[in-house]
Amino acid sequence: MSTMEQSVLGAVGVSKEFLGVKALDAVSFSLRPGECHALVGENGAGKSTLIKVLTGVYQPDGGEIRHRGEPVRFARPNAAQQAGISTIYQEVNLVPLMSVASNVFLDREPRTRFGLLDWQKMNTGAAELLVGYGITGDVRRPLGTLSVGAQQMVALARAVSTDAHVVIMDEPTSSLEPREVETLFSVIDRLREQDIAIVYVSHRMDELYRVCDRVTVLRDGKHVHTGDLADLPRIELVSMMLGREIGDIRAHGVTGFGEDHHADREPLLRAENLTSPHALSDVSVSIRPGEVVGLAGLLGSGRSETAMAILGALPLSGGRVLVGGKQLPSGNVGAAMRAGISLLAEDRKADGIVPTLSVRENIVLAALPRLSRFGLVSRAKQDKVVDIFMKRLHIKASSPEQKVGELSGGNQQKVLLARWLCTEPRILLLDEPTRGIDVGAKAEVQALIDELAKEGLAVLLISSDMEELIDGADRLVVLRDGVVAGELVGDQVSEANVLAAIAAEGGEDD
Repeated sequence: MSTMEQSVLGAVGVSKEFLGVKALDAVSFSLRPGECHALVGENGAGKSTLIKVLTGVYQPDGGEIRHRGEPVRFARPNAAQQAGISTIYQEVNLVPLMSVASNVFLDREPRTRFGLLDWQKMNTGAAELLVGYGITGDVRRPLGTLSVGAQQMVALARAVSTDAHVVIMDEPTSSLEPREVETLFSVIDRLREQDIAIVYVSHRMDELYRVCDRVTVLRDGKHVHTGDLADLPRIELVSMMLGREIGDIRAHGVTGFGEDHHADREPLLRAENLTSPHALSDVSVSIRPGEVVGLAGLLGSGRSETAMAILGALPLSGGRVLVGGKQLPSGNVGAAMRAGISLLAEDRKADGIVPTLSVRENIVLAALPRLSRFGLVSRAKQDKVVDIFMKRLHIKASSPEQKVGELSGGNQQKVLLARWLCTEPRILLLDEPTRGIDVGAKAEVQALIDELAKEGLAVLLISSDMEELIDGADRLVVLRDGVVAGELVGDQVSEANVLAAIAAEGGEDD
């Protein structure tokens, strides 16, 4: 019997394209009954697209989906659900104002012989079911009164109780407390005993090796590897995800003695023991004037969250941020910006660029308070600032009045950099500053970062590009699952040591 004939759900040579860009390129995937199958890959690898094709959200452009060995076409997600395929997304997609019991039995409510809702049967059934998921209490209360983690467990209970034989879990532990994570793992064990197949999407290495039997690695929309997880060393899994050739390197911890060329300077920024539920745990980072500190780690390791926490945009349950020795008030973005912290966000379209405004208006947006007098903004001051930064950053536009949405991605990124530089920051947090721009613009941005550091700015550089981090940073802090996995200085800064720190096992259960 072939692998696909044994498969309860699979894809054969599936391709999917969006606006000329291949999100999936002839990807094959096979899920066996009773297994927990990890689906991994970095941002843009194709994981979400594959799940949506498997569940009828998208239709494939090529290849076919097979359900229990037979070709199938799910016209919509509801059709996949009716066929026994349930998906639990990271964002709970239930109804918070309805009762817990009503959510468990949504669209399949028990009825009396007169066709009325059988509330007693529904409440009793929900209560009995949820005990196995660690949820007790009155199931008549609104779902929204539960914690996000508990809501996620209700979503899981609902999915399994629909007679599903395939359950797809997308980052299932992202909102769970440690106790809830243990409950989830117990539920997964029970599901496997019942021959229910699980697709497990997660960036947390410790979890994958604890609960998953096999793994499929996607990279840039292509299938890279499928095999038993127990036979795959962590360092090799990480190298497959990132597309790095590492030979026989194994996780070994950091070796050698690094030299910190900025060690004689006092840190301008100290972020100490930053802790935020489900995001960061005791993360500490310091940056000295003129120093570029890189944050390395896989997608979801806590890189962007660290930058947001430093800026005051991520609620903290512990830790503090100091600039020049003075502690900043927690959760106060305004205070952080007044102290000289600026953040170039990862998603320039969602968090930065205003495409319908001109280049001039986009550049001066953050500096308007400084350029105004008695509430009036001097156009002459605006023009002077814009002229300086358009020349310095080599921004190519027909004029400062051209709409920024008409510029290339590289020039849009330079406009955003100009916006924050004209606020005269002391500390610059750069989250994926060269993502999505061409090679020439990338080199210009990298040269500018070096130039800014030489002028005394303290720079935090976040990048998924390993070479960019190794070449551009004086020191690297490696994150894994929201904790600091290692710090590399001087000759310790190498691809091998970064991968080793990312892949190193952690916790008592490894």
